[in-house]
Amino acid sequence: MNVMIISWIIFISIWSFITMGYDKKQSKKRRRRVPEKTLWLLAIVGGGIGSYLGMMAFSHKTRHTEFRIGFLLLALIYIGVIIYLLGIDPFGGNSA
Repeated sequence: MNVMIISWIIFISIWSFITMGYDKKQSKKRRRRVPEKTLWLLAIVGGGIGSYLGMMAFSHKTRHTEFRIGFLLLALIYIGVIIYLLGIDPFGGNSA
């Protein structure tokens, strides 16, 4: 089950990253854009990491505070989920 959840997060993050790049490209060409609802939906359902990385890589939506903070928080949550599912102790404590 853990592998499925982590695989989902990776898949949706890649999709989110690509979508951010596509939306930035459309923005530059002044063409039809990806709706903000779609960007948020992808981030919320598991793509927070990809959305945040895409935002930073493509310098896209960085002027919008709600995207900067929201995508960062979602990325941190999904990183935490992955760390938890992998059984990693992020603080390096000894498990007795």
